[in-house]
Amino acid sequence: MLEAQRRGHRVLYVDPGDLSVDAGRVVARVRPVTLRREQGRHADLADAQALSFDDDVDVVLQRKDPPVDASYVIATQILALCRRALVLNRPSGILAANEKLYALHFADLMPQTRVTRSIPQLVDFLAKLGGEMIVKPLDGRGGEGVFHVRNDDRNLFSILEQSTRFGTVRAMAQAYVPAVRSGDKRILLVDGAPIGALLRVPAPGETRANLHVGGKPMATRLDDADRRIVDRIAPWLARDGLFFVGIDVIGGLLTEINVTSPTGVQEINALEGRSLEAEIVDALEARVAAHRGSLS
Repeated sequence: MLEAQRRGHRVLYVDPGDLSVDAGRVVARVRPVTLRREQGRHADLADAQALSFDDDVDVVLQRKDPPVDASYVIATQILALCRRALVLNRPSGILAANEKLYALHFADLMPQTRVTRSIPQLVDFLAKLGGEMIVKPLDGRGGEGVFHVRNDDRNLFSILEQSTRFGTVRAMAQAYVPAVRSGDKRILLVDGAPIGALLRVPAPGETRANLHVGGKPMATRLDDADRRIVDRIAPWLARDGLFFVGIDVIGGLLTEINVTSPTGVQEINALEGRSLEAEIVDALEARVAAHRGSLS
């Protein structure tokens, strides 16, 4: 948003709850926003005004943290009704790409994984893995609800009950990858091409590498395993209209494909002295120009 403002673009903020449909057209109450890079005072919001997305907006960036709940799904389905305005990531792609399940299109690139709501099946999978695994919710974010479990843990069944809400909700179980102690690599992709990477190293005594639970950001580079993963998934991202994506790689294995609100830009900028937002807005402007051409 800051970079778009710097280039002279008009920037508007819309709460998802303020999206509506009138006679098949997407309308919203929007608030013009003035931005600054100042701790605790990032933005000033002007008075709300009503406008039609297809008449008054060139591009809509949908960025809201999971969970992808019913309210999120409806907002995304409303955005899918836009005809002239370009919506990124593409609504149909977001709805098809659960951040945990989408990666399973490339199961051979992942740790061993099972998705089930059955506690006995999770216990069986734990045994097959040698007594150690990660369990996480399908709709979580930022490491919420992620457990590192072992077969000798006295709390094992209690954890699995909570993870599956007593066998009523599916959870994802994955083989524990010890390389996570050296870091969980976040790779940011724009139009399927990597623009930067960040290593998130777990704090001592913590399994999760997420930054907001104490993970330490460190500079890193893509290796051959990372590039093999990117090359495999890039055609799928293009097909599904997933313009801005963050993938997570541990020890050369793909664990997640984040499509709703991938983070890491600021940390990579700070570590490498870069301005990734400029590259992202460059790509956005090119996309908008191409989209306008396709409509003319």
